[in-house]
Amino acid sequence: MAAMTPTAQETAAVEATSPAPDVTRARHRRPRVWRGLVLGLAGAYFLVPLVASFAFTVHVPGRSISFDAYTRLLSAEGFTESLLLSLGLAAATIALSLTLAVPALIAVRLGSPRLRPVIEVMCMLPLVVPPIALVTGIATVLRWGPEHLSRTPLYQTFIAVQNEKFPVVLVLAYAVLALPFVFRSLDAGLRAIDVPTLVEAARSCGASWPHTVLRVLVPNLRSSLAGAAFLTLALVLGEFTIASLLGFRPFAVWIVSISGAHARMSVAVSVLSLVITWALLLLLSRTGTASAASAPSRKES
Repeated sequence: MAAMTPTAQETAAVEATSPAPDVTRARHRRPRVWRGLVLGLAGAYFLVPLVASFAFTVHVPGRSISFDAYTRLLSAEGFTESLLLSLGLAAATIALSLTLAVPALIAVRLGSPRLRPVIEVMCMLPLVVPPIALVTGIATVLRWGPEHLSRTPLYQTFIAVQNEKFPVVLVLAYAVLALPFVFRSLDAGLRAIDVPTLVEAARSCGASWPHTVLRVLVPNLRSSLAGAAFLTLALVLGEFTIASLLGFRPFAVWIVSISGAHARMSVAVSVLSLVITWALLLLLSRTGTASAASAPSRKES
């Protein structure tokens, strides 16, 4: 007992080496102050332009506050058509990107992990190649096809992909542009789960490959799939260069086209699109947090 009881000298040494309470509180207070300062600057960086844009849309000289720029949106010419076109293009791009990326990344993860750097470099190429170079190549191919393939069945294919009501060529171009974001999101999700063990367990129970992918792997990738879908949606709604140079008029091109005659309305549309995008991002983050929080409760039950 005497050996286990600390002496007065040992107690004094411990108290001398431990920091004072005031010093400890000061150390904890400094990170909080810096964290609040950084968050405040970041919030001001994003919110000040948004507030200024909103003030520009509602403040009319001589009429104080007016919301005419927002009330006239639904009746504006081309608003509904361009918005529906962009949403349709976004849905098709999301479906095409996920259909191509999910099986490919799962196959690389299971069969050839050494090919992952090659796939990563290929998927990151759209970040290196400028959109103007991409659209120049697409336009060259679209001009070359009808001229040299007019007597073949492929001629109708070139005409069909350029249909103004639903330009499939934009879906193909947007799928290429979305590859980096889709790859990063899905790769992070696949790294977070044990894919070989899940596949082996499902296959040992008699599940087919489609059943294994759709009923075993995809539910574990919901957060990653939602992130990839959201990033693709934001990309399609804001893309202007390719659609404008190819002569189509989705939502982003429509906003620019009315900016000259209806400046306040175009800014109002931009503000609404930003608010909707941020709301979707917050909803997505809350959904991912709720799924992660509910996972331990399901394991305990």
